[in-house]
Amino acid sequence: MEKIKIILSNLCRIVLAITFIFSGYVKAIDPMGTQYKIEDYLEAISLQNIFPDWLTLTTSILLSALEFSLGIFMLFAIRRRICSKIILFFMIAMMAISLWLVIANPIQDCGCFGDAIKLTNNQTLCKNVILLTCALVVAKWPLDLVRFISKSNQWIVINYTIIFILISSGLSLYGLPQFDFRPYHIGANLKQEMTIPKGAPQPEFETTFLLRKNGVTKEFTIDNYPDSTWEYVDRKTVQTQKGYEPPIHDFSITTIERGHKGEDITNRILDDPGYTFLLIAPHLETADDSRFGDIEQIYEFAENHDYGFYCLTASNQGGIKRWQDLTGAEYEFCTTDETTLKTIIRSNPGLLLIKHGVIINKWSHNSLPNQKELEKPLEESSLGKLEKNSIPKKILEIILWFILPLILLTIADRLWAWSKYVREKVNQGEQKIKKIELDCITTSKKEKKNEKENRSR
Repeated sequence: MEKIKIILSNLCRIVLAITFIFSGYVKAIDPMGTQYKIEDYLEAISLQNIFPDWLTLTTSILLSALEFSLGIFMLFAIRRRICSKIILFFMIAMMAISLWLVIANPIQDCGCFGDAIKLTNNQTLCKNVILLTCALVVAKWPLDLVRFISKSNQWIVINYTIIFILISSGLSLYGLPQFDFRPYHIGANLKQEMTIPKGAPQPEFETTFLLRKNGVTKEFTIDNYPDSTWEYVDRKTVQTQKGYEPPIHDFSITTIERGHKGEDITNRILDDPGYTFLLIAPHLETADDSRFGDIEQIYEFAENHDYGFYCLTASNQGGIKRWQDLTGAEYEFCTTDETTLKTIIRSNPGLLLIKHGVIINKWSHNSLPNQKELEKPLEESSLGKLEKNSIPKKILEIILWFILPLILLTIADRLWAWSKYVREKVNQGEQKIKKIELDCITTSKKEKKNEKENRSR
């Protein structure tokens, strides 16, 4: 029974650790995306205008760091009692939220795993039931969790984990997320991502009719529609089956003419065989204008080489006018959906370079191309070439900067603990030998003493 209890608690510990580490990390490297999801929750409970942006962003960073850190602490069995209790309380709160999501359905995606994995509300509930069960098991038997590192060295893992995840969030906030799980990643063909393939499932709808006869109202479908003696009252149509939805289904670019929407130029831009710069600014009113000189430089570069340059925003004419007054912008402004712009790039403003509908590169406003990089036309420059897949390189960086040091620390700690155990055993052996020698000497002295006494008699 004791063995089963140990195995069960450690299996639950591994499930919780992996889930919390993955969930915390994918949210930590996309702090703005997590902030947007927090704002969705606040909007669902009508509190969207209560909390300032800096507070929701800070909450995003701290919540992600807490989740990731708890996962690492659970994996290494650090502070087993308090860590297991915090995770249990955390899962109780998540369970309550998931129940609310299933019952009220205020949000379609809980955001548990950021943009990496999308779950329906029912799937989220099932996941949280499993995790809550694991949390209960771990909280009941925390001391059965096997330590991977000694108690005296736990502080190293604690501090290193917190520093690593906070720096990861800071770098992603300053630049762009290390991993882009959205359909607007570098290399994505926007035209293809917007296309519904042939033979894809189509949405299905069912229409019912409310009809009245002799003061009695009944509901009928198209298959059992009655004769003309029934009087028509109303009809309703419901979707019975969801069809295929392309990854990108709400991307459009519309010109602004005299303060109003003008022409839809989405296809014109995506079909252009040349290069096009898209300055993405969901809200120009709050956009960072500290790099407007760099933006103007890129705009002049585009003008000189006959590349397209557009600013896509969800701001109204007042916001656009304010930006123009601040920066002296002369490029064309177009309207695009706010949520779409926030999804395209986690920067306000951010810059996209596309060619024939393919995203060639993306930049945060903090890392825009400099004057030296703009000396050559894009056809001859590395800026105009699609980056090779950098995911293996990014994974290697994580291994070198975080996973490998923890592995080396664990190995060193275990070797130190083993050597300490060996030293203790050797000391115990030496003490036993000394005791035996002392006993032998004492016995020898007694024998000699007895021998002398016998002789004297």
